[in-house]
Amino acid sequence: MEGQTEVLALIPARGGSKSIPRKNIRPFYGHPLIAYSIAAGLAAETVTRVIVSTDNEEIAAIARQYGAEVPFLRPPEFAQDDTPDLPVFLHALQWLAEHEQYHPQIVVQLRPTSPLRRVQHIDQAVYKLLLQPEADSVRAVIEPFQNPYKMWRIDSAGFLSPLLQTDLPEAYNLPRQALPTVYWQTGYVDVAWSDTILEKHSMTGERILPFVMPSSEWIDIDTEEDWHRAERLLESGEITWDDLGFEPDRYLHLNW
Repeated sequence: MEGQTEVLALIPARGGSKSIPRKNIRPFYGHPLIAYSIAAGLAAETVTRVIVSTDNEEIAAIARQYGAEVPFLRPPEFAQDDTPDLPVFLHALQWLAEHEQYHPQIVVQLRPTSPLRRVQHIDQAVYKLLLQPEADSVRAVIEPFQNPYKMWRIDSAGFLSPLLQTDLPEAYNLPRQALPTVYWQTGYVDVAWSDTILEKHSMTGERILPFVMPSSEWIDIDTEEDWHRAERLLESGEITWDDLGFEPDRYLHLNW
């Protein structure tokens, strides 16, 4: 990578998980789920350091076995069900600055729930921010399967009310092709200048660049059905290690 830009890949992985118990360390196609995001971060040419932020000692131990650093345990107040991303990332950056005098210029968020993330997408998103330094961040998006111009609320009187207010008359009755193109954030990969987080107290800032990816390549695990579908993609060979750009085995230091 050109220059000395420090790019920190931070993987948030708290111990609690209600939808899928012990999700982050549950075996997924032979490796704990978190191992896939660790391996992708380590394989990315733009990433200079991979750290897992967790409140859980077992997650920390497994993360280290797959090559990630866990220099701290996240305080419990930043590991609740309703904890947003910002305090987690502020804590990590402030801890690293205070205890290690480490100040990365760029922070990449790699959520464990996207195990089939392609390394090339991480690098492309980082380079996009480097090439447009006036931006605050880069966010992965896809064209959604359903257009929000055709979505509704139910008002207090029990009638349907359009979700989006628009200058288009009866947009909900128009064919999809006539509607504005919209995008949905995936959480697949998010990249931001550390100053965006530390100084603007935001994960994105206001100037957000899109990293538009094919919807077919976005896979997020939130349910048991998602889990089994994602495993089948690897088992069937529909997605290969070459496609992803990494193999978790390569980074395993100890038998898990």
